[in-house]
Amino acid sequence: MDAYFIATVLIFLSAIFGFINVRFLKLPNTIGLMVMTILFTLGVFLFSYFDATLLNLEKSIISKIDFKTVLLDEMLSFLLFAGALHTNFEQLKIQRWPILLFSTLGVLTSTFLVGGAIFGLLQVFNFSVDFIYCLLFGALISPTDPIAVLGILKKAGVPKKLETKIVGESLFNDGVGVVVFLTIFQIAQSGIDDETTFNVFKLFGQEVIGGVALGGILGYICYKLMKAIDDYDIEVIITLAAVMGGTVIAHKLHVSAPLAMVTAGLIVGNDTVRSSSMSKITEKYVDKFWELLDILLNAILFVLIGMEMLVLVFDGKYIAVGLIAIPIVLLCRYISLFLPINIFAKKLEFVPKTNLIMTWGGLRGGISIALALGLSSEMHRDLFLVITYIVVVFSIIIQGLTVGKLVNKFKV
Repeated sequence: MDAYFIATVLIFLSAIFGFINVRFLKLPNTIGLMVMTILFTLGVFLFSYFDATLLNLEKSIISKIDFKTVLLDEMLSFLLFAGALHTNFEQLKIQRWPILLFSTLGVLTSTFLVGGAIFGLLQVFNFSVDFIYCLLFGALISPTDPIAVLGILKKAGVPKKLETKIVGESLFNDGVGVVVFLTIFQIAQSGIDDETTFNVFKLFGQEVIGGVALGGILGYICYKLMKAIDDYDIEVIITLAAVMGGTVIAHKLHVSAPLAMVTAGLIVGNDTVRSSSMSKITEKYVDKFWELLDILLNAILFVLIGMEMLVLVFDGKYIAVGLIAIPIVLLCRYISLFLPINIFAKKLEFVPKTNLIMTWGGLRGGISIALALGLSSEMHRDLFLVITYIVVVFSIIIQGLTVGKLVNKFKV
């Protein structure tokens, strides 16, 4: 089974499920695609009692796809660049300090709160799991997913100021969250000594600062190249080359590709850069190209998330812990946002119930699942993967469908 066949199946399913959703379910595309894929997979499970052909085919496809590599090393750069390209840079600039605190202090606080709470919960269920592994779960579940957030908030009617905070936080805390996860992962593998501590700080600084710096350089090069010509075909290709080439360079230099792509996207999408480097027709083609690519990759991603059900170990205690973890994760997010919001609430005129809406609108998605899939068996991969999947599915379907109603309820 080659890559072309697998890609064909995924795009075919995305098209069919997308059509059914738009024609009948009328849910937001990301939610509709995932719901349809989960229902399809459950149907395949039931049908396998009579004929296992479809189930074996789906399992074969999933076994050939390294979800963690496909998402984190390949798809994520395109999705983040597209998201940053269409983010209001001026609003982001105004909200930069709370967004910085949300995506750093907020992620770290949530990581330790969730880790501690899950450690206690697992003791109640008689699971013998080291605290460091619970911290790993806290790190992978704390960052909000920009892919899920961007797709759903557009239709939720969230005020622009608040939307900028949630989207800006998710764009940056994604990269920071991955670095925090890798840092704790390294400690879990090597233990803590002077050399490990030095390597941890080196890794964190190199990934974060290096990623932002690389993104700044890529964005500036894009700007200068696009300013020097007026040909929308080539200018679209320049942006594509920046993302693909930048991702390769980031991996070679061991810096954060997600942070690099967010930075580059914000620079290229900045109104000042647009007005001085792109003609109206170029701007239109660049935007449409990245919107289409964003839609296609989102569709494939959420179909894959639905299909990842096949790798779960269905254990009653795992499912019970996962269900209890939902309110724990939400409560820890609420607490982690409390300090940053209260510091800037008066100065930046935060809308009413900002903390509650940011908590409910901070969706988890494929990135959390990808990181959970990267755990080793010694780190209780099967347990944490089930918990993660339950939290993510609840987040995307329940929170995603109701965040608009929450906004309307408080007449924000």
